[in-house]
Amino acid sequence: MIAAIYARKSTDQSGVVEDQKSVARQIERAHEYAARKGWAVDDAFTFVDDGISGAEFTNRPGFLRLMNALKPRPAFNVLVMSEESRLGREAIETAYALKQLVTAGVRVFFYLEDRERTLDSPTDKVMLSLTAFADELEREKARQRTYDAMSRKAKAGHVTGGRLFGYDNIDVCDVTGHRSHVTRQINETEAAIVHRIFALSIEGYGLKAIAKALNAEGAVSPRAQGGRSQSWSPSSIREVLYRDTYRGVITWNRTRKRNQWGIKKQADRPACERITISAPTMQIVDDAMWTAAHARLAAVRGVYMKATGGRPFGRPPLGDPSKYLLTNLALCGCCGRTMWVRSRAHGNGRKFFYGCSAYHQRGRTVCSNRADVPMIDADGIVIEALLDDVLDQSMLTDAVDEALGLLTGSDTAGRLATIEAKLETLDEQCARLVSAIATGGQLEGLVEGLRAREANRGALEAERQALRSERLLKASDAARTRSELVALAQSWRGVLAHDAPNARPIVSSLLKGRVTITPSAKNEWTISGEGTLEGLFERTIYLQGWRPQRDSNPCFSLERATS
Repeated sequence: MIAAIYARKSTDQSGVVEDQKSVARQIERAHEYAARKGWAVDDAFTFVDDGISGAEFTNRPGFLRLMNALKPRPAFNVLVMSEESRLGREAIETAYALKQLVTAGVRVFFYLEDRERTLDSPTDKVMLSLTAFADELEREKARQRTYDAMSRKAKAGHVTGGRLFGYDNIDVCDVTGHRSHVTRQINETEAAIVHRIFALSIEGYGLKAIAKALNAEGAVSPRAQGGRSQSWSPSSIREVLYRDTYRGVITWNRTRKRNQWGIKKQADRPACERITISAPTMQIVDDAMWTAAHARLAAVRGVYMKATGGRPFGRPPLGDPSKYLLTNLALCGCCGRTMWVRSRAHGNGRKFFYGCSAYHQRGRTVCSNRADVPMIDADGIVIEALLDDVLDQSMLTDAVDEALGLLTGSDTAGRLATIEAKLETLDEQCARLVSAIATGGQLEGLVEGLRAREANRGALEAERQALRSERLLKASDAARTRSELVALAQSWRGVLAHDAPNARPIVSSLLKGRVTITPSAKNEWTISGEGTLEGLFERTIYLQGWRPQRDSNPCFSLERATS
């Protein structure tokens, strides 16, 4: 029998036994359990979620891979876990997941109890409900314990999160020398920067202007996140101006990170649930400066609202539809930040350009790329490259032929024959090893060789079973699929060639990642990127989730001089 393993460790370790805290330990114990049962474990069917709550089901990669492996037919017969709560700590979702496993023909075992989870009778289903209820109750108790501990720290003025710009975190130890809590102490260097931000705001500087001024001076900035550069941005300036801690007021429990189902979804809490305490020792900005800065911010906000007829001023958030072709699809080749759209007066109208957002928002100390690329030229080059290098007729034909060859199973027979030959060879080798062991050969080496071949044989058996269970595409369906893909590709070519303003979704589907725009000389620049036909093939449902890999991901790099 082929066994799969699922291991998960939650972010909250309170109330969790030592055996469940490490996914590596869970996998090791599961391997030992499977070996005792005589099952072969295929590493391809080891599913892991490390540091993910049991209440999460949609954002759990390992769990999703496990569920997807059940269709059209699972290539493994048994699933081994430490215990039921590893699958989840939300009663309804956990029960449904177990039902999917069992109805797919997979037997589920828990090695901590040496027990199989069955759903053959009403009693089994009741026991499942009770176990899932207990697991969810434990999750809720852990949440309550954490909330209680954090609220005590907040009321005492202790640190409940990470480091805050303007302060140093100071460990406070108890009589035994162990850390009991963390407090904040003003960092004079960083506090001076905070004070200067408020002063500049009062003087009339906007968020962008303050960020550029601080970056030009080389001022200390908050720790960068997500691989970004260490610098000030308009968003971080705004965060400083609206942080109550700088005026000596600590507010805790302002938002909640998870909804009632335990899924990550941040939302504001009611004002009655927030804890607010006065902390005069942490005050960096006096009341007069705070009031003056926020009076100016309110005045500016009122001007923007009036200018836009009551609509909040600003562009849509990332991911919303855009009327510009390469918005959020182009990066600066000098610093890696996104390119945004700028416009300048040109004759009786305006001319549009793509410019580096870091240069225009944070200043030349963060990025020196001041070259704004004419939008019409950049859009034309990308569309031309996609037409010539990605939606090329010969490339499309090769990719479709390869896809349909896999889906109709033209090479399945050959793959099965190869596996059968390998299995026959392994059987002969195992038989000779068994005979050698029986005649008293070097026992340790012979046994080790036998184990290695048995493991290899188990992997080949799983691959053979998976090939035999494939649902292949019929010849009639293959012909229809071919015509649909070709017709769709032709329609995409038509939109790219003759309707560029509406081509943004197609460009996004044909790009692998984003394009990079790099200035190479005065009024010259290079656009580089990688195209893919994956977006085209996603429009058709493939039974095995096949994606073209061979020559369907061309790279393009074109130079264009502008005037």
